[in-house]
Parts: sequence; structure tokens; C-alpha cells
Amino acid sequence: MSILRYTASLDTTITNAYKENLSTRGTGSNMGMSDSLEAFSIYGQTSSSVGGRSSELSRILVKFAATGSSGISADRTAGKLPASGSVSFYLRMFNAVHPYTVPENYSMVISAVSGSDWQEGYGLDMEGYKDSGVTNWISASTGNAWVNEGGDYWATISGSFTASFKEGPEDMEFDITQIVEQWVTDGLENYGLGIMMTPAEEAASRSYYTKKFFARGTEFFFKKPVIEARWNSAKKDDRENFYYSSSLAPSDDNLNTLYLYNEIRGRLVNIPEIGTGEIYIDLYSGSLDNNNPTGPILSQSNPNMYTTYATGGWVETGVYSCSICTTSSATPLTKLFDVWHNGSGSQYFTGSIYPRLLGKQGELSYNPTPQYVSSITNLRAKYSTSETARFRIFSRLKDWNPTIYTKAVSTVKPTVPESGSYKVVRVVDGYEAIGYGTGSDLHTQLSYDVSGSYFDLDLSMFEPGYSYEIYLAYYNGSVGAWVEQPHTFKFRVE
Repeated sequence: MSILRYTASLDTTITNAYKENLSTRGTGSNMGMSDSLEAFSIYGQTSSSVGGRSSELSRILVKFAATGSSGISADRTAGKLPASGSVSFYLRMFNAVHPYTVPENYSMVISAVSGSDWQEGYGLDMEGYKDSGVTNWISASTGNAWVNEGGDYWATISGSFTASFKEGPEDMEFDITQIVEQWVTDGLENYGLGIMMTPAEEAASRSYYTKKFFARGTEFFFKKPVIEARWNSAKKDDRENFYYSSSLAPSDDNLNTLYLYNEIRGRLVNIPEIGTGEIYIDLYSGSLDNNNPTGPILSQSNPNMYTTYATGGWVETGVYSCSICTTSSATPLTKLFDVWHNGSGSQYFTGSIYPRLLGKQGELSYNPTPQYVSSITNLRAKYSTSETARFRIFSRLKDWNPTIYTKAVSTVKPTVPESGSYKVVRVVDGYEAIGYGTGSDLHTQLSYDVSGSYFDLDLSMFEPGYSYEIYLAYYNGSVGAWVEQPHTFKFRVE
């Protein structure tokens, strides 16, 4: 699982705009129960001989459960989120269409609120500003005024960022990892975020109005403000894609990563003697019938030396991995055995590997364009929002043409694409509930092992009562692009 969403726990709009009479400002108004949020800068709607032309501002406050017994901090403690530096956090807010003017070519500041906790309130009126209460332009909460009207915010670069909008109606998707990590890791008090036009635009002699986002009270499930955690959790187990070292391949591609999954009574647990420490792997050839490891330990290579063992380590609870590089002899062994041990005589697991040669005769004479046929072998018709499901994918080459003997007596082995990704779309309207994460975070990259590809999905991120379909895409290095597969896989969330 490499994507989690945290919906806003509080949000509101605060403003010093004039009421309908254009003489009284709505600084005491509260809009905490509105289903939309708005930011604007209006210049010159009124003027006076004393103050000159007026400037009217509206700002957004939004807060998420980052610390405490639930939310981001709790999920990290529970192991659902990786450590700082291995995960990115994005603020996502979704444009609310309205009939009024929308600014173009503008920017908005995202700043951490400082100094004061605030209340959401019960106001609804975003037109006449008739609903008074806290939080508002002057007060953060009952009896607690802002130090600076319009809210108090951290001005340092680590607590303030700028998002740009070219057309106007775009959604906001901005990396706020630094702010979130300060809340969760560095102990900065979480008072939420303020979102507003930049200081230059708020002070400009022109108007920027009105940018609206959906609030957490909206009826649209996927339009609520969220912090989206993204990270690459793909485990690439090369037991089925194990290759001998070759001078044709870069050093990284000559490494094969193997995994050990220590499942005891239906759950993954650490090996007591290893814990989170080092684990070692020896490679052996097989006996005459290739059923058991035999003979001396085979040499393995690394950038500096040849050794008789490889050193691996702990990945997560009950999971260990190790990267191996080994060369073939003049007559390559067709089967290898990997023995996992603690270096002091205790052996934990013996596996089998069927290594292949890179650049075999004929493989370098054409530019390959592989096509795959895929299926999700454990797909169910319905899932619950309370579960995290693992989807297992079996893939084979489209032009696979086995002999009749293979069809009759052999278990079909998968062809495992080493770069795969998924997206999930709501069937009724084609809305992307989760898009392909093929950028820097690779948060929808597929894992794989000897049985094929797979991914884990937290179903609480989906609106119940709807059907969704999974799309798959594999990276084709020959064309330098991700190629979406023609088949999709439907399920319903209840």
C-alpha cells in the first residue's frame, strides 16, 4: 500500500470583505459550515478621501489530523506510513465551479498557521456575511483574537509555499511534505494551513476574484480537501526474473533481489535470531536430480570482490531481502538453491531459482515490443470500505504459444513485467479515484514475486455504493512510454 488520504477535520473561510451595504466589513462573519471555501482579493469596490480605494480579502483555513491518537503520526507509529524521507505529502483541493469571475495567472500561498488553534463554527452565508461567530477575520476562537487580523502564519520558507494557477479553475495539488514533517517529526504545533492570494496580489491595484474549492462538507466524496501520502512501496522479488551477470548489462541490472517472507500462523513476524539485523544467503548447485542443494558454496560477485555469501537485511516486519550477483560457467547451471542463514549455523529457508542468460543468441537482433495479457486472479465482486485488499495479477506474453505437453501437464508460469502501474476509475462517470503514479513518487507501481505482480489498496479511500474498474499499464522501454492494457477489472465497494 503506497497511497493514503487524510480528509480535513476542520475548514472555514475568513474575510474582511464589505457586506451588501458597502460600508460595514464582514470581519466577524463565520462560514465554517459552508460546502465551499473561497479566496479572493478585491480592489477598489469602495473609496474614501481618508483611506483611498478599498482592499477586500478572503482566506481559507483548513486543518488535518496530523498528530495525536489518530491520523498521520499514529499511522507512522503503527507502520502504515514509512519514515521521514521516504514519503511525500500532497495537499489536494478541488475546484468548485461557480458563476462568478475566476482569476487567471495568479498564485496562492500555503502557510502553516501559527500561535492559535481555531474553531470551525456554524456559519453558512458566503454572500451577505450575515452569520457571525468564530473563527473569523479577527478571532481565532472564543476570547482568542489573532495577533494579526486575517490569521497568524509561519513566514519561514519551511512553513510557507506558493502554488501557481494559469487558467484559474485548476485543482490544487502541492507538495507540503516539509510542513507535515514539522508537525509529525519536529514537534511543530499543528494549527492547520492558511491558503490565500500572495502578499503581492493581496496588495495589488487590481482584483483577483473568486477562487473556490470544495469544503469537507461537500456532497462529492472525492472533492473534499485531503492530504495525500505517496511513497513507492513496490517489492521487486526477482526469483522469477533471475539473470546471470552479463557484460551487456549495467551493474545495477546485474543485481537480483530476493525476498524471504517469514509467515507464521497467518501473519508475518520477525525471525527471533535476526530481528531487524543482517541475514546471509549462500548459493548452491543442485544434486543429480536437482532436488536439493549440494556441493561447495558458489561464488557471488560484488563491485569489490567475490564472496561465498551475500548479506541481506530487514525490510519490514517479517520480510527480509538480499541482492545477489553471480556469473555463469561455460555450461550454465539451470537451477540454483538459495539458503538463508544467520552466519552461525542456523538455516531458515532454502529456495530454488531458475536463472537465465542476458542477451541470448538472437535476442539482440531485433527491437522488442512485448504485449501482455493480464488478469486479476483473486478479484472479488464486492469489497468493504473497512478492508485493505491485495490484488494479484497474472500476466503472460500475448503471443505465448506453448506445446500441447506444456498445456496438459505443466503449471503455467507468469511473465512478470518489471515496471507496471495501476489506476482506479469510478465506472458511472469515469472519475479517476486514483490516477497512475508514474512520476517521481511511483506510488502506484506494482510489486512482484514468483507468483506475478500485485498491489495493496486501502478501500476506505473509495465512496461506497459505486463500481470501480482497475486499469493496468506496463512500461515499454522500446518506445519510452507506459502502455495501457486493453482489459479492465471491475469491482464494487460497499
